[in-house]
Amino acid sequence: MAEFTINEKMNLETDIFSLQIKKAPTRDGWGKALLDLGKKNKNIVALTADLSGSVRTNWFEKEFPQRFFNCGVAEQNMASVASGLALEGKIVFFSSFAVFSPGRNWDQIRVGIAYNNLNVKFSGAHAGITTGPDGATHQALEDIAIMRVLPNVCVLVPCDERESYKCAQAAAARAGPVYIRLGREKLPVFTGESTPFEIGKINVLKEGADVCIVACGVEVFEALKAAKDLAEEGIDAAVLNCHTISPIDKKTIVEYASKCGCMVTAEEHQVDGGMGSAVCEVLAEKKPVPVVRVGMRGFGESAKNGMELIKHFGLDAKGIAKACKEAIAKK
Repeated sequence: MAEFTINEKMNLETDIFSLQIKKAPTRDGWGKALLDLGKKNKNIVALTADLSGSVRTNWFEKEFPQRFFNCGVAEQNMASVASGLALEGKIVFFSSFAVFSPGRNWDQIRVGIAYNNLNVKFSGAHAGITTGPDGATHQALEDIAIMRVLPNVCVLVPCDERESYKCAQAAAARAGPVYIRLGREKLPVFTGESTPFEIGKINVLKEGADVCIVACGVEVFEALKAAKDLAEEGIDAAVLNCHTISPIDKKTIVEYASKCGCMVTAEEHQVDGGMGSAVCEVLAEKKPVPVVRVGMRGFGESAKNGMELIKHFGLDAKGIAKACKEAIAKK
């Protein structure tokens, strides 16, 4: 029987599978961090595209109205305004729904922000199928792909509200553009205050020898549940939290590919072009092993809540565990 043991160095919540565990959307972590950053640094400004409450920039807006700009329903213009403010020496934060930003303003982000390597930090909220009842048109499933391909842009996908806070704090301290992917669904807050977070460094949540699960965002918690279920069947699965998609942690990916001999990637995004593709690119060059990708293979749909869709599309713990068995069979 394989043993399910969380890596103690990660300092996760005591009982991450408890029904009493706190739940909060990752967008809340972004909003709290922005407010705290604004208190410490008067050079920080924030923009939104008429969605302040939904993307949690309203907390900054209430405290610092002179440093907050509502650009209206004009995401392209918002990205250009952010570029201008950054060129004047400001540290700029802006946010909208991910289907609108970076979905509609990719050109302005590419030419204005990425090409000039400006100090702009932007989030795409309500990303993925966990947007639930809003339906396929509002479920961004391509944002990681279109952001990670841009030179100079750092891409972060936090796994819970606490890590989202750390992402925004780290983004403010990092020179250059940073994109942070956020969600609306309330998710378990299972990382701790002292859980390590470093841009470009994967967190090893659980050691394992039979298969390695590399996950990001909402899928990290599902991966831990899958590893727990697999342990009961005698399968020892490692779990990696790949919160940084670009620059990706090649060293850790290769290390666990060598150790486990096969991998499963899990993300709330299209399997093509997302984190799974990034992992496969690393392995193709450094350490080819069998890989099974868990993710979306088409558009989403409407549902009562986001977690219903996670189950419906096989992105839950059961779907990840099934993929692990497929990967092991290919070794």
